[in-house]
Amino acid sequence: METPLDLIAPEMKRRHPSSGHLAHAHQIAEAISVPSCKTMFRGRLIVSDNDELFFERYKGEFVYIFKYGVVCTYNAGPEEREKVIDEVLPHCKNPLETRLVEKIEICVGNKEDKITYDKVNLAKFHVDALRLIMLHVSQSIALNRYAWISGEILADTEKHTSNLEVNGRLSIGGTKLKKYIGRVLNVKNRISENLYIFDSPEATWEDGELNKLDQHLKATFDLKNRYRSIHDQLEIIKDNLDLFKEITFHRENNRLEWVIIILILVEVMDLLLIKFIN
Repeated sequence: METPLDLIAPEMKRRHPSSGHLAHAHQIAEAISVPSCKTMFRGRLIVSDNDELFFERYKGEFVYIFKYGVVCTYNAGPEEREKVIDEVLPHCKNPLETRLVEKIEICVGNKEDKITYDKVNLAKFHVDALRLIMLHVSQSIALNRYAWISGEILADTEKHTSNLEVNGRLSIGGTKLKKYIGRVLNVKNRISENLYIFDSPEATWEDGELNKLDQHLKATFDLKNRYRSIHDQLEIIKDNLDLFKEITFHRENNRLEWVIIILILVEVMDLLLIKFIN
């Protein structure tokens, strides 16, 4: 449990954000229980619901936790970041063996706002602007993971289609195929439930500058196109799996028909044998 802001010794307090601080997004698990994390940390709570938790941990140090397994920190050194992650891990579902990390530099005090892929220049510091930046870099790293997962599934699916082309038969079926379909559907559901690529935070609705920053961040991180690319990959996989299901269903029907034919033949032969004996 962290020390409340008003109890931190003066030498431990960080100065208010200035130029050149980094926001680090860490994909540490498949999912995080945000409500249970809320009871663990102390600090100035800014945003809290079942999906995300955004707060100022120490003066000028911010933490953003998302239910889709991402922890984002701002103005925190390596030891502080690891400490936050270690405290979040007990509230995670399926922690990742290999963590993904993405960072962006945030500079304050420039003449005008300017955004590049690895750096954001802000004319003045604003908590809502910081939250937007941390939100988008966190969604960016989550998209990286989903892109890797969908790419892996697509490559695996292509192996089965190649085998179908070369050998004229599927190398997957039955329970294995059902599990495969379930995996694809779970990935699609997680993307739909967890990422708000097409939604803008409420703070941007009535603030023109924040809305402009929001749109620029989406364009810079190319979130919409990356989301659509993953969605298109999953649709291709789904189409292939639908074909696999039809082939498997047809094969099982043929097998069932042969079983029925054999049973009928056995019964006929049995009747003929009884008649011959009598």
